[in-house]
Amino acid sequence: MPARRGGSVEAAPADLQQGLPPVIDRHTRVLILGSFPGAASLAARQYYAHPRNQFWPLLGALLGEPLPELPYAERLTRVLAHRVGIWDVLGACVRPGSLDSNIRHPQANDFERLRQLAPALRRVGFNGGTSGRFAPQFAAAGYETVVLPSSSPAHAARTFEQKLELWRALLSQSRP
Repeated sequence: MPARRGGSVEAAPADLQQGLPPVIDRHTRVLILGSFPGAASLAARQYYAHPRNQFWPLLGALLGEPLPELPYAERLTRVLAHRVGIWDVLGACVRPGSLDSNIRHPQANDFERLRQLAPALRRVGFNGGTSGRFAPQFAAAGYETVVLPSSSPAHAARTFEQKLELWRALLSQSRP
């Protein structure tokens, strides 16, 4: 499908990858936005499927749930029960491999739909710096925002415990 850019119609690249659908509902109060699913996640059609990604252990520790040990569908059910949602800032892009630095032809998700899909949404957490570039846009729309250290295995500058301490800001004073 052609993408509109600057008033002209440009054909989408043949290797354009499509992201995953949002995991949100009408009760979602906190939304975690990544950049775009990595290769393992796209292949599995599951958010944060790479076994070394710390997303599920971090979120499980925050919510008091054994998320890493659960089947994927049950993880999503438990996360939604805590009024937390998961999505990405990009709905499509070209990216060989899984590094955000390789993203080309980025296409943002349609965030205008958020008010309808998740009317209770109050806070948006950004999983890493790439998605964090969208924080000002969400703040301008009236959401509380917090940019979190990336859960990706490519970002090993902080220990799990250091990341967890910073991720606590996601739920502070706004526990879903």
